[in-house]
Amino acid sequence: MRVLVALGGNAMTAADGSATVEAQRAAITIAAEHIADLVATGVDVVVTHGNGPQVGNLLVKNELTADVVPMVPLDWCGAQTQGTLGYTLTIGLDRALASRGLTRRSAAIVTRTVVDADDPAFVTPTKPIGRYLPEEEARRFIEAGQNWEDRGERGWRRVVPSPDPREIVDAPAVISLLDAGFVVVCAGGGGIPVVRSEEGDLIGVEAVIDKDLGAALLGPMVDADVLIIATDVEAAVVGWGTPAARPLGKVTVSDLRELAAAGHFASGSMGPKVEAALRFAERGGRAVITSLDRIAEAAHGDCGTVVVPEAATAAHPGSPAAPAGHPA
Repeated sequence: MRVLVALGGNAMTAADGSATVEAQRAAITIAAEHIADLVATGVDVVVTHGNGPQVGNLLVKNELTADVVPMVPLDWCGAQTQGTLGYTLTIGLDRALASRGLTRRSAAIVTRTVVDADDPAFVTPTKPIGRYLPEEEARRFIEAGQNWEDRGERGWRRVVPSPDPREIVDAPAVISLLDAGFVVVCAGGGGIPVVRSEEGDLIGVEAVIDKDLGAALLGPMVDADVLIIATDVEAAVVGWGTPAARPLGKVTVSDLRELAAAGHFASGSMGPKVEAALRFAERGGRAVITSLDRIAEAAHGDCGTVVVPEAATAAHPGSPAAPAGHPA
């Protein structure tokens, strides 16, 4: 079995969202222990991860030092955070694997993801990134060509395109490392966004890619049987915030599409995770949304929200699952 684990941002920072070096190391050490438990069950493992807080930190450095050093574009930010987080994850993974007596080791790949230059997201950027600034400070960066929006009392915030991922350029390298026995860390932050020129060259663009949608695309390309979207809740929840709230267990693609269309999953939290699970299951795989501490169980059982192709089950949406939690 080959399993792709998509780590949520909560797995890379402290519980309060702190992204200090110490907080990140501690959180990644915990994540590595759970991933090693999964590897110990005898499966091949690929790991992707979020990078929002880390990119946010780089953007603050951009803003504070803009008069001293050139600002770094978003594709460079993605590459830098992939390198840092990949390095830190492999350190934690190698230690955790060795402590279990496993001979496997890990490797990280700085990964590029192709997007469509004509994607509507480039015309209407909507993805908020970075910190809030007063209008007078935001105007300085608007004049430099960035898009910022007035977000009311909190101030102005930068918005960037978030185009749909189309191709994971480095998937063949991931497969080679998996076949050689490595646990592979790749496609962090959904991958570094690039477009293809008419000559076929890859060119970095100012954008960010949803890491769960990137994982859903990567999964079939590396022959993953299962996609596990690891977050801070044990299952997606239908009717969140209402007396009728309930955790969602095993569900078919068509039933989950209906629930998503009915607005049960917020676009800024559980929505992208549900869409990623749907895309992977539509390609014939099994997708699971659950908490980080249950990923080994999720690979082999039915914990969390399990999304399967139509022929796999006739279960009604809302069948028993883990206790309800906030779909963040």
